[in-house]
Order: sequence, then C-alpha cells, then structure tokens
Amino acid sequence: MSTTGQLLEQQSNDDSFPSLWDELRWRGLIHVSTDESALRELLAGPPIVYYCGFDPTAPSLHLGNLVQLLLLRRLQLAGHRPLALVGGSTGLIGDPKPTAERTLNTPEVVAEWVGYLQGQVSKFLSFEGENAAQLVNNLDWTAPLSAIDFLRDVGKYFRVGTMLKKDAVSARLNSDAGISFTEFSYQILQGMDFLQLYRNYGCVLQTGGSDQWGNLTSGTDLVHKAEGVSVHAIGTPLITNSDGTKFGKSEGNAVWLDASLTSPYAMYQFWLNTDDADVVARLKVFTFLSRARIEELERAVAEEPFRREAQRTLAFEVTSLVHGTAATEAAIAAAQALFGQGELESLDAATLESALAELPHAAASPGATIAQLLVDASLVKSLGEARRAIEQGGVYVNNVSVTDAAETIDSHLLAGRLAVLRRGKKTLAGVVAG
Repeated sequence: MSTTGQLLEQQSNDDSFPSLWDELRWRGLIHVSTDESALRELLAGPPIVYYCGFDPTAPSLHLGNLVQLLLLRRLQLAGHRPLALVGGSTGLIGDPKPTAERTLNTPEVVAEWVGYLQGQVSKFLSFEGENAAQLVNNLDWTAPLSAIDFLRDVGKYFRVGTMLKKDAVSARLNSDAGISFTEFSYQILQGMDFLQLYRNYGCVLQTGGSDQWGNLTSGTDLVHKAEGVSVHAIGTPLITNSDGTKFGKSEGNAVWLDASLTSPYAMYQFWLNTDDADVVARLKVFTFLSRARIEELERAVAEEPFRREAQRTLAFEVTSLVHGTAATEAAIAAAQALFGQGELESLDAATLESALAELPHAAASPGATIAQLLVDASLVKSLGEARRAIEQGGVYVNNVSVTDAAETIDSHLLAGRLAVLRRGKKTLAGVVAG
C-alpha cells in the first residue's frame, strides 16, 4: 500500500461525539452555514454528494486550502461522497480580491496548474469504495457554453443589486481600482458550478472558506431558483493567529503544500513554532487526533508549556499528512542534527539543503576561511571577533569544534557543497559552496 493509502487507512472521525455535526462544531470548522438543523439532519442521514472548489491561481495549494481538504475527508469518512472541483474556467478569471484586479494567467499556465492541483487534492481523499471521490473540472461545462446561452440560461437568475452587495465586490466598488465586468461575473460562474453538479451528480452541499460565503450562496440561490430545491453551504473560519493576523497566499506568508515551494523541514518548523495560544485550535482543525488526545495536549500546554509536546505533535501530524512520515522523520532528524543531537553526515543532501535554507547563510568560494564565513553569515561583526570566537572554542563546523582561525571550509563540505556553522550552542548559519 502507498504511503498515502496508509495514512488514509489510519484516519477516522471521533465516535465520542453524538453526531458528525457536533464534531465539526467542536473542531471549529463551521463559521457560517445555511440552515443548521437541516444540515445536522442531512449529514446524519443517507450518503450525500458534496463538493469544494479549488481555483488554480497558483501552482500549488496552501494551508488555507488544507482546511477544506480535511473537511472533505471528514465528510467522506462519515460515508458521504466528495467531488473535488479544480476550476479550469474560474481559474482563468480568479475570485475578486478586495484590493485590486488580478493578473490574468494564460490558458496554458492555468491548464498546467489544474494538473498540479488535481495531483495534490488526490492525496487527501480516497478514490476507492462506494463513496469514492471524483475530480471534476468546471472548464468541461463552461467551455462549450456560448455567451448568449450563458446570459439567457444562467445570467437571468442573478440580480445585479444582490451581486453588488457581495463583500469583495462592494470593497472594490468603493476603491480607486474599481472592478472589471470579468471579475464581477466570477460569482455567476461559481454559482453555475453548483447548479451543474446538482444536475449531474445530485450534489447538495458545497464547502468553502467563510471569505467565499457570497460565492457559496450564489450557488445555493441559483439552484433554488433554477431547480426549486434547497441545497446547502458550509463556510469554514479563516485561520488566524491569536493576535488576529491571518496566514495565507494573500498575506504573502503562505505555507505551500508543494515540497518544492515549502520544504517538509520548513513546514515542520512552521508548526513547531505555533504559539501556545493557538496550538490547541490548530490540533482540532488540522489533525485527526481524538478529542481525548487533544484534551491531554491542552493540559500539557497549561501545565508544562516548556516541553512543547502539543507543538511537536502538531508538527508531526500535519507534516506527515502533507508529505508523509518518512519526510517528516527526515525533517526532525535534520533539526536535531543541526544542534548536534544527530549526525549531519547521515542526512540526504535535499533535506540538509532545505534545512539550511531556513537559516542565515553565506556563499563560499574555494579556499574561503571559516573566520570570513562567520562574518559573511552575520554570526560575528568582524574578522577580529571571528578569530577570537574560534580561539576561545566557541565555533563549530558541522558540530565539530574549530580552533584554527585560518582553516578553510573546503574539507568540511557535506555533499560537496554544504556546511553548518554554529557559534555557541544555538546560533546557526548555513554555508553553500558555489
């Protein structure tokens, strides 16, 4: 069985809750929804078809998207059938941002990113069994549609006054940038997705971030007007830190699910550095740990915060979900080795390089002295300070003490081009030979 398959096999919802809805509430996954009592009953009944959409406006999904992927998986574990929509057509336009018009990507780029995102989504859902997941692309039903058909068959159900009240549209209308008809039409396209999936698959629920609520209700309203039936939507909360700041692509601090954009080491460190005030909420949203286990970790945060057991558990669980346990264990080994608790030589070059990328670093030419590299990496302010630190036994290269201020880096390079400088116990920098 593949690593992905093994992880999926280990996942389960917590049967200590009276219902799935109660567990979703406890985990903080529901910020806003359509009729709550109807949804509670719907999710407790026979299997339904539900969906979430992901637009290819970047070559990778990020942690904000991971919230949706894990919600899709939780509903699937309860017996419901997920449709994972990657928006080949909506990605050509992009959801309106509150501040400025998006730069439109070419159809070729969007098509390439559709493939990337479909591959990422596939890691988090099961495509086997009676409620097997299915990937869908809204370009399949949008591309054949003429402008006249779009306006007559879909546009007629939308009222401009209602569209103008959507948060992102309203914000843009009140800004200097304004909003183009292209982006103004996005909510119609997303609403059409729900209608199409209802007609083709009997889909009755859409999930998404609460910042997408206007687009989600465009879909529920359209299905009701066009088909005369009530369908549902769930909006998850935006993930914010205890100080109110959010993280994500739009904030410029995205943690990507693609290992080439955010390495397993960097992802592990991101979660390891979670504030005590945020870690329990993160465990609820981003892991499949039981309520009992999370409550144990909550007590550990209160009683022994210095051990950071909750953060280490969170980092291991989420990094394993995204990159697998082998990559996570390699990231842990790298972190330990950097501080002398493991062998740097045992790390593969890719893991070591990703770890060094998170540190201050210096470029080394052949014959570069360790003293000069200490200065270049900003571990000391001058060559004189570097020489004194070395002579006093406070400098290490690859966790081995250096005593000669004139020694070069050449014989210390790992994988032929990497090294770790350390001053004292905890001040680190990387060296990359050109």
